[in-house]
Amino acid sequence: MDNKMISGILEKIRNVKIAVYGDFCLDAYWLMDPSGSEISVETGIQAEAVSRHYYSPGGASNVVANLAALNPAEIRVIGVTGNDIFGRELRLKLQRLTVDMSSLFIQQDHFDTYTFVKKYIGEGEQPRMDFGLHNVRSVETDELILEKIKRALETSDVIIINQQVPGSITRPQFIEQLNEIFEHYQSKLILLDSRHYSRQFRHVYLKANFVEIAGRYGAPADPEEYIPLVKIQEIGTRIFQEWRKPVFVTCGERGIMTFDDAGMHYTPGLQILKKLDPVGAGDTMLSALALCLGAGYPPGIAAEFANLAAAVTIQKLFTTGTASPEEILEISMDPDYHYNPDLAETPGKAGYIPGTKIEICEKNILDNKYPLKHVVFDHDGTLSTLRAGWEKVMEDFMIRVISGGVEKMEGDKMPGKVRERVKEYIALSAGVRTIIQMKALADLVEEFNVVPEPERLDAYEYKKLYLLDLMKIVNRRLEKMERGEMGRDQFIIPGTMDFLESLKKLGVIMYLASGTDEPDVRKEAGILGYAQYFGNQIYGSREDMQSFSKKILMARIVQENNLRGNELMVVGDGPVEIRECRKRGGLSLGMATHEDGTGGANMEKRRRLIRGGAHLILPDFREVDNLLRMVIK
Repeated sequence: MDNKMISGILEKIRNVKIAVYGDFCLDAYWLMDPSGSEISVETGIQAEAVSRHYYSPGGASNVVANLAALNPAEIRVIGVTGNDIFGRELRLKLQRLTVDMSSLFIQQDHFDTYTFVKKYIGEGEQPRMDFGLHNVRSVETDELILEKIKRALETSDVIIINQQVPGSITRPQFIEQLNEIFEHYQSKLILLDSRHYSRQFRHVYLKANFVEIAGRYGAPADPEEYIPLVKIQEIGTRIFQEWRKPVFVTCGERGIMTFDDAGMHYTPGLQILKKLDPVGAGDTMLSALALCLGAGYPPGIAAEFANLAAAVTIQKLFTTGTASPEEILEISMDPDYHYNPDLAETPGKAGYIPGTKIEICEKNILDNKYPLKHVVFDHDGTLSTLRAGWEKVMEDFMIRVISGGVEKMEGDKMPGKVRERVKEYIALSAGVRTIIQMKALADLVEEFNVVPEPERLDAYEYKKLYLLDLMKIVNRRLEKMERGEMGRDQFIIPGTMDFLESLKKLGVIMYLASGTDEPDVRKEAGILGYAQYFGNQIYGSREDMQSFSKKILMARIVQENNLRGNELMVVGDGPVEIRECRKRGGLSLGMATHEDGTGGANMEKRRRLIRGGAHLILPDFREVDNLLRMVIK
């Protein structure tokens, strides 16, 4: 989906009239002061103190906020609130969105506005406080809502039915009456997202997450259990055959599956190298789906558009955010996708080139041969092991910096939490320039907020300190080589020299590209004896951050040589170079190497390389001649 199509969708959305019925909620965020307040004279109990509080639309209210962010022609809200302070705050929020609130009723008795108070101490979320869970919606309120839904179906292009709160539909007859209305308006576009009553509705499009459909249609529903996409596809197909209306199943970071008369359409999720907050992403997905459908686009296109919108909001922390047209256009310019998540998570499903340890990640990848002309190699972990262990060095360095040397931190800042965030980032960023990783470190220092601001350094200063730690290890290895205690073959991935020689004989132009500083890359490639294969085509990180990256290099190679995608091959052990190769239609070889000399594939590298888009996975280069005969024309 290119920017031209997205711009067209956004323009057509401006003409869409939409209505939303649902559970209109308020999300409250109370940032607690850990020092507390005074001790109560009456009770002797330490009072809690709120240092800051703010409120945002939740539930169907957040769906409306997401709709408003995309500027449709009309938004009508249909539902009920209580006559209370939270209800007044919620109505004020909705008024500011300039929506039609004439169908948002106030029930005076037995109804509190649905409100979810989220208390935080630092980054640690405390037990939530919920209001309205024992509401009883009156018959009179139900009748008013039903009449307004009927009127909306006569005037709107699309209507959303959004139910999220347990027990929010008090009377079973309400759904029966809705189904009768929907049957009468079967030509109308009605999109349902119901957490608790989805199986009771008829004549609607369905949007649900994979845990919900698994729990209601026969598969295990434990959110912690991994449900393969093939199982989700099986259930989704069965639901569509039963409903005969389009079905959208969101699969978390794995993306979204769409089922309609055209079959199954799979849109992979986006890989994002930031801390993410999935709260509210489903509301963004729902609103973007509805508007795109209302604008006349088919379900598969609507799913792709909604997938981009949700990828915007998951990057917004401590709020149920929205996605603007500008943000959707920006993220669509250069998206990174998750590839083959099921294969990545289940090594037992691996298939190999017969007689080899080379894993095939894409079924048809060897059906055609490749007229390769240019090959880009990553360096550390792909050809060289001189810097083996850099991940552990960086992990320990980052944790030390973030903690400021404090051994025991409280709440969500405890060392285990810091280590988890650091390890996750390093795994996803393997292959990027070191300075980019140090910029991320500076962001983490700010995020965890343990180090006093005057003591924080910038990315360039952190990089210098990290390299001091790393180069102690590298220099010891170089000294052992100089003394003859270790040979250079001990620091080269097995089969490297033979592979480079084979490519040279084929007349392929080779490039060495690393996130390490360029002078160090050139020096180490020379010491290890393969610099001559690359000539002047050795690249690394530079002071001018805009002058080099693997992305910039690959784009230049393709453009300057007028390459078709299948004339480029990229070889690396990090997802960064693999993703950039996939974007350009090249052949990607993922090197799941063990840098300590252990045999076989490194399973953690394998996992992230497959998710990054590797076509083939190799443990080393010893069997690569067999591959070249099968791959190159």
